[in-house]
Amino acid sequence: MTKGSTCSACAFYEDHAANSAAQLADAGLCRFNPPVTQPEADARGLWPVVTSKDWCGHFSTQFAAE
Repeated sequence: MTKGSTCSACAFYEDHAANSAAQLADAGLCRFNPPVTQPEADARGLWPVVTSKDWCGHFSTQFAAE
């Protein structure tokens, strides 16, 4: 992956917070995707935790044949 296709280059990457009590090195939140629901009905959803070097298909330069 090139630097331009990693989470750190995404406008929806929030690099200063994580959902867990223990901070992960180089962790941030993906604000592009919706919060993930939790098993208990009264628990709140959490934003996906990613690292700055992660990537996803939103940066794909090729499209699958339909």
